[in-house]
Amino acid sequence: MHSGLVHAIDFAAHGRQSGHLSIPYSIDRSPYYQIKVPFLRVKNGSGPSLLLMAGNHGDEYEGELQLGRLMRRLDPAVIQGTVTVLPAANLPAVMAAKRCSPFDGGNLNRAFPGDPSGTPTARLAHFLEHELFPRHDVLLDIHSGGTSMAHLLCTLIERQEDEARFARANELMRAMAPSHAFIADNGPASPTSMGAATRSGIIGLSGEFGGGGTVTPASMAFTARAIDNLMLALGIVEKPLLGSLPTEQPALQLLSLSRHSQGIYATRRGWFEPAVQLGAHVDAGGLAGWYHDLERLDAPEEPLHFAEGGIVISHRLHCDSQAGDCLMQVAERINL
Repeated sequence: MHSGLVHAIDFAAHGRQSGHLSIPYSIDRSPYYQIKVPFLRVKNGSGPSLLLMAGNHGDEYEGELQLGRLMRRLDPAVIQGTVTVLPAANLPAVMAAKRCSPFDGGNLNRAFPGDPSGTPTARLAHFLEHELFPRHDVLLDIHSGGTSMAHLLCTLIERQEDEARFARANELMRAMAPSHAFIADNGPASPTSMGAATRSGIIGLSGEFGGGGTVTPASMAFTARAIDNLMLALGIVEKPLLGSLPTEQPALQLLSLSRHSQGIYATRRGWFEPAVQLGAHVDAGGLAGWYHDLERLDAPEEPLHFAEGGIVISHRLHCDSQAGDCLMQVAERINL
C-alpha cells in the first residue's frame, strides 16, 4: 500500500489502453495519495515496439506537448506494432514546472536503476528500467535545456560495446533528420535513461529539443519531425502523424561532449553576458562572454575565454549566476 508502483497495463493486449502508473506516497494533505503518471499504449499486430517519453525533467516542454498531441492522434488502425507514450514521466516535476520532483527532490535522469522500495522517483526509475524498457525495442527520451539553458537542437545516442546495436542506434538517430547529433560516452553504469536502456538491452535515443522553459515554432517542428521520422524509419507508421516531412535532409554534424574543460563554469556570484550565439564555431582562447559584478560596480567586467574550440551547444539563460553554474559549453566535432 505504501511502496512500489501499480498499474493495469496488459502488455499482451491489442488495441488502445490508457491510464496511469500509480506511485503511493503519503503527504500531509492526503495520507493515501498516489502520484498518477499518465500513459498510452497502442498495439496492432506484430512489429517493432517503441517507447516515447518526455517530462523526465519537468521543465522541458517540447516533448511533453508533442507527445500529448500524438496521444490524441494515435489509433491502432494507423500503426503496425506497438507504441507506448509517457508524456509526463516525472509528473510532480512537470506540474511544479521544475527540473526535479518537489516531493523527494528526485532527478529522474540521475535515478536509474532505481529502487522498488525507495522514494517515488527511485521507484519510477526501477519500474522503467526493469519492467517497461525491456518490453520495447527502442526508447526515445525527449529532453531540452530546461528553464535555465538554451541548447542547440540535436539528437543523442550513447556509444555501445555491442557494435550491431550501436550501428542501429546511429541509423535511427540519423533517420530523425537532425543537423547536429551527439555521441555520448557515459558508460553502461550511467544513472540516466540512456544507461538504463543499455542495461535493458534496447536501443536508447535522446537529444536536446529546445530550451528556456518555453517552446518555439522551430523547436516544436524539430520535435515533431524527429518523432514522425523515427516511427517511419521503424515501419510503425506509413505517413507522419505530427507534421510533414522536410523535402531535404540536412547534413549531419556529429558532436562529442566528454570533458569538463569543454564548459565554462562560474566560480562566484555574478551576472553573465554571452558574446557568441548557439551554433557558433569558436577557437580555444576565443572570447565567450563577460562576467559582471553588480555588487562591485567599480570593478570591470571579467572576460571569459574558451579552453577548447568547437561548436557552442548551450549557454545559460539566467543572467544572475552562482558559483558552480555552467555558463556555456562547446562540443567537439567528430566523425564515425
